[in-house]
Amino acid sequence: MEKTDLREKAEKSDGEYVFGTADTGSHACYMIYGVLKPGEKERMIRPGKGHEEILVSVRGHLSVTGHYSGSLAEGHAVHLADEQTCFLENRGDAEAVYVVAGGHSGHGHEH
Repeated sequence: MEKTDLREKAEKSDGEYVFGTADTGSHACYMIYGVLKPGEKERMIRPGKGHEEILVSVRGHLSVTGHYSGSLAEGHAVHLADEQTCFLENRGDAEAVYVVAGGHSGHGHEH
């Protein structure tokens, strides 16, 4: 296993990179590293059927609408399952960074 520069990969992939099966060879779990530029909005977070995700604000404050609506301060997290959807916005003047840890919920899983 090699280390991966998630920030660099996110910058090359419109601000978000999914560290998953292609990187690990495992289908059990994945992690998303995301960067929102100042003023960027409408970044969708939705686990999908049979998945659960924990969204964590790593740097900055995220404005969140959808299944959870409110502010997600640095170090705070919310849990989403299946088709529960949130949209992220960075209203700050510096980049915001978030991580989504995801895996299979054990029911209704499809790919």
